[in-house]
Amino acid sequence: MTRQPAPDERPVTLTIAGSDSGGGAGIQADCKTMAACGVFPTSIITAVTAQNTQGVASTHVLPTEEISAQLSAITDDFDVRAVKTGMLASEPVIDLVTEFASTFDGPIVVDPVMVATSGDRLLAPAAVKAYDRLFKHATLITPNTDEAAVLTDTEPTTAADARSVAEALRAHGAETVLLTGGHLPTDDVIDVLATADATTTLSHPRVETTATHGTGCMLSSAITAKLAAGDSIERAIDSASDLVRRAIRYHNDVGDGPGAVHHLVGLRETAHRQPLQETVTELVQTLSEIGVRDLVPEVGMNVVGATPYAETTTEIAAVEGRITKTIDGIHPNRGVRFGASSHMARFLLSMRERDPAIRFAINCRHTDASKQAVKALSGPIAAYDRADEPTKHEENATMGWGARMAYESVAETPVAVLDDGAHGKEPIIKLLAERPATLIERVRTVAGALDAQ
Repeated sequence: MTRQPAPDERPVTLTIAGSDSGGGAGIQADCKTMAACGVFPTSIITAVTAQNTQGVASTHVLPTEEISAQLSAITDDFDVRAVKTGMLASEPVIDLVTEFASTFDGPIVVDPVMVATSGDRLLAPAAVKAYDRLFKHATLITPNTDEAAVLTDTEPTTAADARSVAEALRAHGAETVLLTGGHLPTDDVIDVLATADATTTLSHPRVETTATHGTGCMLSSAITAKLAAGDSIERAIDSASDLVRRAIRYHNDVGDGPGAVHHLVGLRETAHRQPLQETVTELVQTLSEIGVRDLVPEVGMNVVGATPYAETTTEIAAVEGRITKTIDGIHPNRGVRFGASSHMARFLLSMRERDPAIRFAINCRHTDASKQAVKALSGPIAAYDRADEPTKHEENATMGWGARMAYESVAETPVAVLDDGAHGKEPIIKLLAERPATLIERVRTVAGALDAQ
């Protein structure tokens, strides 16, 4: 039998940038990111670099006629919906790209790559001014603070400086400027978005890692992919920024240097969802078989599981409606789905802020007897008193506070957390584990110790 083809139609994007032999930045990062964001990436290589996670050993800029030949090959065949530029290396290359940009009908994202994360120079000093000609055709430019300093002769060191520099860069001709603040000496990462209508400061928590190789390439590529798919520039920036933050936290631990961002982290998170949902379903079935009725709190029991890259409650699998007591056992009210838990999901996410290896948790009844039974566990047992809890906070904020208090009460990641409750909040014991089998083992241990009393 002859099988019928089922072609997949996706928007086509183009990246014009240098090659990174280490795979963390440049053309390699652009293509991986664009494909992960659901578009078909095409590429034009402007320069070849010999580099790895530790630095750039050498750079070779391709002749402009070779770059032009690549450009003709792409535009003669593909319906390119959006373009991004990265390392352009020299003034002749920038001028060639500017000529193309002046006739391109679609979004153009310019990442003015000048210096690698390692500090190595990637643009000839004489070529800096040539960027002004390209900016006039850009929908968006995405410089970091080091690049902005080169372009404006002003080095931003505060959030206020960054706002001024972003606005100054808009005067160079770009429609929109996204000045990324990862290099600013601020507690949080401060980005600045400057448009024709307003200048906005965007703040988000800093991930304490030096594995940021390729962040600029990934950000601009993700934005380009989103624009090609029809997103507004604000939505594209928001979505791409979230993706990059996740890619930094769950970076690739490769090479002898700091490592590289995880360009496929979004796909990996999605790929883990069905297996995780099946795992949590099996956990619920095992709980029913071993008999944990006496451990079910009045509010109901829930077992939650996080994908390895979980950052939100929608990436936590849990029992919808929780697990309740029956006359002779327990009963899950409905099936397992993502986003079904609020309280326990936020608790698990908060604990994962300190130890991302923690992926599973369950809430159990808190009584004098069960509190005594938890002592049978092997490992640190944390506790916190809600009498000290900050008032007038949203629930997700209190979960963060509780997790912080739990970690401060023990020397290592706890195997259980004792929450003594408060007015209107039932006392709860929460068991934690890296693996599902470990969670079941801990539940069995507590249940057995409770039965033996």
